[in-house]
Amino acid sequence: MDFSVLQAVKVFSVSIISFLAALLFVPVITKILFKYQANKQIRTSERAPIFSQLHQKKSGTPTAGGVIIWGTVILLVIIFWFHPLLNFVDRAQTYLPIATILIAGILGLCDDILGILKIGPHGGGLSVRHKLALYTFVAFIGAVWFYYRLGWDVLNVPFWGNVSIGWLYIPFFMFIIIASAFSVNETDGLDGLAGGVMLFAFSALTVVAFALGRFSLASFSAAIVGSLLAFLWFNIYPAKFFMGDTGAMALGITLGVMAMLTNTALFLPFFAFIPVMESLSVIVQLTSKKLFGRKIFLSTPIHHHFEAIGWPESQITMRFWIVSVVTTMIGLILFFLNRFL
Repeated sequence: MDFSVLQAVKVFSVSIISFLAALLFVPVITKILFKYQANKQIRTSERAPIFSQLHQKKSGTPTAGGVIIWGTVILLVIIFWFHPLLNFVDRAQTYLPIATILIAGILGLCDDILGILKIGPHGGGLSVRHKLALYTFVAFIGAVWFYYRLGWDVLNVPFWGNVSIGWLYIPFFMFIIIASAFSVNETDGLDGLAGGVMLFAFSALTVVAFALGRFSLASFSAAIVGSLLAFLWFNIYPAKFFMGDTGAMALGITLGVMAMLTNTALFLPFFAFIPVMESLSVIVQLTSKKLFGRKIFLSTPIHHHFEAIGWPESQITMRFWIVSVVTTMIGLILFFLNRFL
């Protein structure tokens, strides 16, 4: 059998096994979440009255369900470690993203637990400032590792070529990782929204990694895709549990790391178009309020604006999924044109 065909079989097999394993994992996690009353608290807030009003009915829904996603991936890493075909642990390709999804998942889980226990500012959990400091440190460690240990300082500019940016690679790496993490976190606000958007983004990166001949990385990404599918089975409207920071931050940071590993960071606005728009809406809103004293949107991130003007939640989610499919396809077309033209 042709080697590339064998690797394609591996990628699809890992994705299917991940999906089935995550489905089996769900009852265990949900039992734990309900047993310990790991419920999301939707607090009344003068700073976000529209959000509080629209989502008060969701208070009490279990959160931290994102552990299903990264927990399944780590479980497969362990199970497949010595398997001659299915093992996707590779020092050059997947050591860093495996470590990233595990560390970010645990940090996010700790934040979710603080929120459940109502420990911390604004009713529980880490403040935005503390999160920013924490993930900036994580991004800095990754940037230093890439630049000094791996000797990476090259950025692929689509239709231009590889450009050496020297020490600027460090702040650029940090920006991509932090922006990815917080953008996905902003997107995690409606049932199935972040999960669906990330499903398309990681599917695209699976294709990219495979096209680049990085088959272990493609299999790792496929494992995330499979676990996301299982997660979405229970997370679509009405959600049985929420992703929480443990899922959103793990997926966001891993997305950024994979983009840097495949040198496709400048394609991220296509692969993760919705998270980019969510973050931009928040930035525009805060800037407008600060400079002009008025709001551009009724509520942000922007999916809450559409809720406020009367769009049903499931309709927003599905339309954002459709937009994600279109932009992801555009991103893949540009990626392949950039490689072969």
